[in-house]
Amino acid sequence: MTQDMAARLDALAASLPRRYPGPGGAIAVLRQGEVLLRRAWGFANAERRIPFTPHSLFRMCSITKQFTCAAMLAALPDPGRLNAAIRARLPRLAGEVPDVLHLAHNQSGLRDYWAVAMLHGSPAEAPFGDVEAGRVIGATQSLHFAPGTRYSYVNQNFRLISDALEEVTGRGFAELLRDHVFQPAGMHSAMLAADTRAMPDGTEGYEGSVATGFRAAENRILWTGDAGMGASLDDMIAWERHIDATRDDAASLYNRLSVPVAFADGAAAPYGFGLGRGREFGRATTGHGGALRGWRSHRLHMAAERLSVVVVFNHLSDAHAAALDALAAVLGEARPTAAAWPMPAWLGAYQDPETALSVRIDEAGPGLLRLRFGHSAERLEMREDGSADNGRTRLTMTPAGLRMERPQENQVALLRPCAGNAAPDIAGDYRCAELDAVLTILDAGGVPHGAFSGFLGQGRMEALEPVGPDLWVLPCPRALDHTPPGDWTLAFRRDGAGRVAGVTVGCWLARGLAYERVT
Repeated sequence: MTQDMAARLDALAASLPRRYPGPGGAIAVLRQGEVLLRRAWGFANAERRIPFTPHSLFRMCSITKQFTCAAMLAALPDPGRLNAAIRARLPRLAGEVPDVLHLAHNQSGLRDYWAVAMLHGSPAEAPFGDVEAGRVIGATQSLHFAPGTRYSYVNQNFRLISDALEEVTGRGFAELLRDHVFQPAGMHSAMLAADTRAMPDGTEGYEGSVATGFRAAENRILWTGDAGMGASLDDMIAWERHIDATRDDAASLYNRLSVPVAFADGAAAPYGFGLGRGREFGRATTGHGGALRGWRSHRLHMAAERLSVVVVFNHLSDAHAAALDALAAVLGEARPTAAAWPMPAWLGAYQDPETALSVRIDEAGPGLLRLRFGHSAERLEMREDGSADNGRTRLTMTPAGLRMERPQENQVALLRPCAGNAAPDIAGDYRCAELDAVLTILDAGGVPHGAFSGFLGQGRMEALEPVGPDLWVLPCPRALDHTPPGDWTLAFRRDGAGRVAGVTVGCWLARGLAYERVT
């Protein structure tokens, strides 16, 4: 390591606790198998005064997904052996059933069960275990796209894989992880920590901010292959060193996990086997983030540079941004800043014809746009030619209209402008036959409010936001999982007499559900 790089990493380590403030955190940076930075700070449990150390156990959240796929590839030379067990868990699904590779690549077409749980009225911090998960998954009757044609992030894809693995191998998922992944990689304290209520060493996750104060987050979800892994920073260092040590073996687990994948039409897919494929600082990366109420994590690997970064926070700061700060420090690169190109004339509200979801575009700062369409709001940078992009989404005005390209989802859309006002005559009860669930809309002093109800409970009322004619959004600021599914688009349908007859409900994670008006 050069003196300049050492100085940059020292400065990075000193800045992280202030730049991303919260109870505690840890970071590791490795290059060519050598640990360049291994640092922890703050408290794993502030109330009990347990310091955060490289040995502290941490909820890795969705970083688990790559380990689920690793266990599958190690235990079964032919993952297709899981397909029958997966089909058995979707007994009501009509038409094509996604196979195990569709699940592993997030191309299944299933609606995410954490999002669907909100349609069933789940409170934000309700218990959600095997019974609830099995009922939501088993009730699936339709997909929101054909398997293999699109990408959509779906947690139960990986729960289905881990459940099917247990059935086919006759062994517990925790044993499979331990014997096929953790022990060979030297991850001595890593484990399946499926019950989110507590960690064995007392490490706690926190919600809040410096301004409002931090409080211990409440989690009562039972995770398995989707987000159930617990590990320390030192465990993750062992994983990164194992990746580097086996880099030249084409049959190594990580090389098998990071092979190129494609959609059914042959287009390159940016996600496979629980790993995102991307580019940072002009270099190819693989990696994944993790998020649960009170926890944030991110890991990135640059194979060509033999460079890995792992960041974990037991609070809700941006672990991905911190990981990019670390990459910049090692590479001697500067984080790019947006040029202040003028705002386009096409800001406003639209609808995507394929998904029926609302698309809202507004200014986010000099040279920056905010796009509200997907799982969470995205920032796009204006370009000199009047387009806007962020490397994942591109907006371009064409003679035919505003074009939205999302290659990571294999989707191109010509957006439909939403000009005009939303009529307020939408109050009533609407029932979704597929879910056996209800959307209730009430006029509360001239402001429409809506909420979902179903077998998981009665959701809280939220004020609806008008988007355009017969198009509204129902906000979802808190959800069963900490990261909410995003605003629900409500696209109302009218009968021949002009009366509201039904509504199509959806968000990026769960699209195209039909509700009919019953009152």
